[in-house]
Amino acid sequence: MPKTITLRPRTATGADGPLASLGGLLREWLPRQRWFAGKDRPVTDLSVLSVTELFPGCLHLLVHASHAPVPTPGGTPPPGDCYQLLLGVREQLAPRLERAFIGRATAGPLAGLAVYDALYDPRAASLLLERLRRPGSAGPLRFEADPTAPVPGGLPPRLLDAEQSNTSLVYGDAYILKLFRRIQPGVNPDLEVSAALAAQGCTRVPAPVAWFTTSAPRPATLGVLQPFLPDATDGWTLALGALAAGDDFTAEARELGRATAEVHLALAEAFPPAGPGENGRTADAMCARLEAAAHAVPGLKPFVPGLRAAFGALATCDTGPPAQRIHGDLHLGQVLRAGRDWFVIDFEGEPSRPLTERRTPQSPVRDVAGMLRSFDYAARQRRPWRPEWARRCREAFCAGYAARAGWDPRKKHALLRAHETDRAVYEVLYEARHRPDWLPVPMAAIKRLAVWGG
Repeated sequence: MPKTITLRPRTATGADGPLASLGGLLREWLPRQRWFAGKDRPVTDLSVLSVTELFPGCLHLLVHASHAPVPTPGGTPPPGDCYQLLLGVREQLAPRLERAFIGRATAGPLAGLAVYDALYDPRAASLLLERLRRPGSAGPLRFEADPTAPVPGGLPPRLLDAEQSNTSLVYGDAYILKLFRRIQPGVNPDLEVSAALAAQGCTRVPAPVAWFTTSAPRPATLGVLQPFLPDATDGWTLALGALAAGDDFTAEARELGRATAEVHLALAEAFPPAGPGENGRTADAMCARLEAAAHAVPGLKPFVPGLRAAFGALATCDTGPPAQRIHGDLHLGQVLRAGRDWFVIDFEGEPSRPLTERRTPQSPVRDVAGMLRSFDYAARQRRPWRPEWARRCREAFCAGYAARAGWDPRKKHALLRAHETDRAVYEVLYEARHRPDWLPVPMAAIKRLAVWGG
């Protein structure tokens, strides 16, 4: 059994606090985690913002990792980020937890104890579910639940390995708990949007049944529990399966377009309308992101003039559909198909962007562009590349969307091109930082979009 550890908030950052035990361990461990956002910037300082003992042997921490500033033409990235950690503390680590091992503390209140990622520990994961099932507080943490959707106890947990920016636990193939790793102050859209859509009666999005937040150092969302669809398959897997089998995917793409339009219509009802889009301001923001990306990825620089032209055309075209709340990071990995129905998940948006920006109304064309780029990604996973497969899926998706939304994205040429270009620029920066082997995929789109007139 884990040794009971009691830490008082007043010692959280002092010489006798957890940082004395964890500072060195976390400086080594954090940058190796796939959800750590500052891989290209060394950690210059680490501070504990909040520490709470959830139950014996398990500590909840919010830590701030500071980085040296790296100025770029598009602005200076934030000097650091806040991360959520659940750490287990034991005298001896069980063999099944070896892959979760962070290190053995040599100083401070945890000296001599093994420290590990508690989300790999079934006992800790089960106790976390019990916290969510029984609303209440633990220090600055607040656990809440929908009283109309009680969650049964005793559900066995398992950790999902597929995510990049967060961590998820599945309980009994009935519920999924997403824990946000990179924490920003405010209500996370994944909770805010799914709750609002549930209130609208939209069945395309699983409704939240429990969640937890913190009040310190500032109010923020930490995790959301939702129904899990055990028989569902994500759109990325389905698309790759169709490609491997040589099957057509247009019927699925068309239905996905309709589902996306339904979600957009429900979002427009759930949140106040924002009025016409401001294309000039949007174009300026896209240009700034392009300059920052080109500074970080030199291979982009030859294409900057052509890409800027796409954004310039946006500034002078019609505003298109009104700005509204959208998904913000829509692609084939963010949709699930169960039976004949498509579901949309993960409304967090792009985690690299500020939370206020992710909650700001934007053109729904941005979501459409994200899905079109995803079809291109899928088509490029096999050799030879299947551009015709991607083109048919793009056409079918837009046709399905138009049939439900009442307007056709294909007729918003400049708007769609600009948003697809902005998405490709984001992909180039992401792949260069996290998956260099994938960089040729968005770079192929960059070459096309820099000269494409249609």
